[in-house]
Amino acid sequence: MARTLMRFTGVGGQGVLLAGEIFAAAKIKTGGHGLKTATYTSQVRGGATVVDITLDDEEIYYPYANDGEISFMLSVAQVSYNSFKNGVQPGGTIVIEPNLVTATEEDRKTWNIIEIPIITIAKEEVGNVITQSVVALAIANNMTSAIDKDTLREVMLSKVPKKVHELNLKAYELGYKYSEEHK
Repeated sequence: MARTLMRFTGVGGQGVLLAGEIFAAAKIKTGGHGLKTATYTSQVRGGATVVDITLDDEEIYYPYANDGEISFMLSVAQVSYNSFKNGVQPGGTIVIEPNLVTATEEDRKTWNIIEIPIITIAKEEVGNVITQSVVALAIANNMTSAIDKDTLREVMLSKVPKKVHELNLKAYELGYKYSEEHK
């Protein structure tokens, strides 16, 4: 498999870091190499955050994604969407939370923009907004086919507290369900 470059963006405290950590750990578990690099702006809570995830079968020598190399991005905040969308290659896929992010007509011509209400799914269907990172994880994996679905689920469960396993399993399945409609 060639290198997979993904980007998750949000605002400080939204939990996009967890998804990056899970992807990297799952790739390493399967014998490959995985890295996540996080960048925060000056306001940690409420400031734009970006997590770049690099997955590769070969060793990774440079941890950051160069602008124009990323094939998939997921964004749950307008400020970070605006700041980081240009790193996605033309024709790449960007999943946005439509209640929080608005893409311009120009954006829609440049990228494959998919609207999935990630936070609404976590809040209303799963019953816990904190599960949004797992909903996002499942959506990203379904769209990119980066990691075997069962392996990723297993790693995800190892990274979240046991008491929320049921909620996160539900979030994982809902992420797959909603993204399936857009594949």
